Amino acid sequence: MKNRIAILLLLGIVLIGLNACRDNGRNNDRSPRKTEGFNEGWRFYLGEIPEASNTTFDDHGWRQLELPHDWAIEGDFSEDHPSGSGGGALPGGIGWYRKSFFLDKSYEGKKIFVDFDGVYMNSDVWINGIHLGYRPFGYISFRYDLTPHLKFDGENIISVRVDNSEQPNSRWYSGCGIYRNVWLTSVDPVYVDLWGVYVTTPEVTQENALVSVRTTVKNEMPQEADVRTETSIVEKSGKKVASASVSVILAAGSSREMEQDIPVRKPVLWTLDDPYLYEVVTRIFVNDKQTDEYVTPFGIRHFTFDAEKGFFLNGKSTKIRGVCMHHDLGCLGAAVNMRAIERQLEILREMGVNGIRTAHNPPAPELLRLCDQMGFIVMNETFDMWRKRKTTYDYSRYFNEWHEKDLTDHILRDRNHPSVFMWSIGNEVLEQWTHVDADTLDIQQANLLLNLKRDETALAGANGEEMSVNALLTKKLADIVKRLDPTRPVTTGNNETNPANHLFRSGALDLIGFNYHGYDYPKVPENFPGKPFIATETTSGLMTRGYYRMPSDSMYIWPVRWDIPFTDPSYACSSYDNCHVPWGCTHEQAWNDVKNADFISGMYIWTGFDYLGEPTPFWFPARSSYFGIVDLAGFPKDVYYMYQSEWTDKEMLHLFPHWNWQPGELVDVWAYYNQADEVELFLNGVSQGIKRKEGDKHHVFWRLAFEPGTIKAVSRKNGKEVLAREIKTAGEPAQIRLTPDRRVIKADGQDLSFITVEVLDEEGTICPNADNLIRFNLAGNGKIAGVDNGNPTSMERFKASERKAFYGKCLVVVKGEARKGRIHLTAESDGLLKDAIEIEVTK
Repeated sequence: MKNRIAILLLLGIVLIGLNACRDNGRNNDRSPRKTEGFNEGWRFYLGEIPEASNTTFDDHGWRQLELPHDWAIEGDFSEDHPSGSGGGALPGGIGWYRKSFFLDKSYEGKKIFVDFDGVYMNSDVWINGIHLGYRPFGYISFRYDLTPHLKFDGENIISVRVDNSEQPNSRWYSGCGIYRNVWLTSVDPVYVDLWGVYVTTPEVTQENALVSVRTTVKNEMPQEADVRTETSIVEKSGKKVASASVSVILAAGSSREMEQDIPVRKPVLWTLDDPYLYEVVTRIFVNDKQTDEYVTPFGIRHFTFDAEKGFFLNGKSTKIRGVCMHHDLGCLGAAVNMRAIERQLEILREMGVNGIRTAHNPPAPELLRLCDQMGFIVMNETFDMWRKRKTTYDYSRYFNEWHEKDLTDHILRDRNHPSVFMWSIGNEVLEQWTHVDADTLDIQQANLLLNLKRDETALAGANGEEMSVNALLTKKLADIVKRLDPTRPVTTGNNETNPANHLFRSGALDLIGFNYHGYDYPKVPENFPGKPFIATETTSGLMTRGYYRMPSDSMYIWPVRWDIPFTDPSYACSSYDNCHVPWGCTHEQAWNDVKNADFISGMYIWTGFDYLGEPTPFWFPARSSYFGIVDLAGFPKDVYYMYQSEWTDKEMLHLFPHWNWQPGELVDVWAYYNQADEVELFLNGVSQGIKRKEGDKHHVFWRLAFEPGTIKAVSRKNGKEVLAREIKTAGEPAQIRLTPDRRVIKADGQDLSFITVEVLDEEGTICPNADNLIRFNLAGNGKIAGVDNGNPTSMERFKASERKAFYGKCLVVVKGEARKGRIHLTAESDGLLKDAIEIEVTK
């Protein structure tokens, strides 16, 4: 691989559906293709009933619900759940879903498919008592053909069994059930196959782009067909800017990939600030009769990972400022919701984030759609483990049989997204380690795993040395990706940085990725000559929003070792950026390691948001993480503003902590700021001195003896005031304040309003230590979807109508119904003035 990996491509994805998005073509009145949301009208039972696959089974006593659904998030936290705190301390089990549906005569003669975006995990699907298939991987999307087994003169029954009983099978909270969207797709027998349009650009300039479209068309008629494929490029306004047509004779029961190269003049490039999307509209004709229409949004852009200069987007040097994100949505659990994902991305964008790593699995299609539209650089990851297990019942049990199918389906599904810039085929897989015997498989097992016809020890690596089974496995996975999408680099997240790492030795990785080990970054150019580099995972700072451990210039490195249980009476980590894991570092240090090193393409911080499970450094009763820059409820922690000061150009000044302490207590006061030279701090009007950032520090701080009143910070540039911030000592809790993120939501049955609940004193100052129990009453056309407060040790249920405040705040999430109207929400607590708001639900 040469110093520069030039990658030029157009990317897209089909996004349609009722209240969500879809990756399989978009409905059009002129098109015979119909893609319908298949989320309504399901019945659910938690427990094992093998006969539930039979059409004669009576399910009328089962719970009625709509998908997506996560049954685990509805449960109680318990130390006894086999998932453990690592899995969120929530229940697993076996669940059954059944749905009855009817098809009118208009569906006869069609091909009819059911498409699942994701089911966690071990799913079996039946239609009218016929078993369609089994998929163990809980993060993968899949399709079944219903056509041969359907009735057009009566009731059809689809049954789904989900088995998440053997735990732990994940190192974080997985959720349970049909937690992503389901679709019913009907097409004429000559149609674009599943994920059957692939768009790239071999050439991109400001003047011209060459759009290469490869379309896989299937003929499921009993006779050959004269097929014409018409492909159009359509801009945002709906205007067609280019087109092409190709005709072939397609034999009965066959499929063919058709290639078309289409020039586009004066293309509008997809950028982070203006993520402009075109559409490829593909129409299929048989004997001049249209049989299908398939729409693929995409973006035109080119990018380069350079071994010396880092990452370039459309020729512009760009530092990737990314965060890792697990898939849960806080109190909503793993059940996908478009607005909840959008809110997370909005909060991260405001911080200055431009990149997302899908840790450590294929994401929901909705996440990528939003990243396409909002402008994020995505590292799209497939596996957290290969054949060596990390937990007792994890995916390693299925890897040998399923890795080719799952990896193939992942790449095919996501390879058109303009937001996806790199593929990761593994995160900290145990096969990487040089101290592990890489040849523990016998020759027969290795041949089965790697599809080899010869002794693996005879195969040479990139430098001529013999390659281990683990190096060969790396090459096999990378080759699968490059066969399906040669336009993006392949990487892995590695916590062994030794060049002898089996994954590195394979020579198959285009992009070297380190998890942590910032002290090894300077060695990369020498140890990996000619290879671009990215910090795939960094930091692992630990923070509890609203909690401060002083002195702030003392460091707390917890746990002592990752494999030794750690306890502290507080079960809390300091928000001063002075607490981190032993394999990580502070946020300031991690950013400094990357900031001024041109060869480092960027970083993905662990993590953007807190997530359920993996409550490092503690164990139960901790049940969610401390790693996030934003807490589980979506409230930013203080370090959020350090990044905002470094990653954005807008004027900002953030002062902390709160100002409610014991008289005379020494308190460290910090400030993050930008667009200024200095900050002056005042206590009750008396200056405490002017501070400027020094060295590699991105904050200033003062140590004061507490006295009640007001602290005020003023930032200045060239002696002129830029911003001022003040914090007052709060009195006793007296009232509640409700602040919705949106007062108008869509009447689609899925849209949400996230309402911040604050406990204030009589004068309207937030009470920073308040933990009052807040009760919610809702009237109108909506419901409470969840409650949270960001406390990683709270045992309160997420599906409830009350929540304690945590350091003065909590959250209530309301969901509107699929009809116009209003939601009236009241919040009350003993001894406090209540508050009420209205949310308009509109078409």
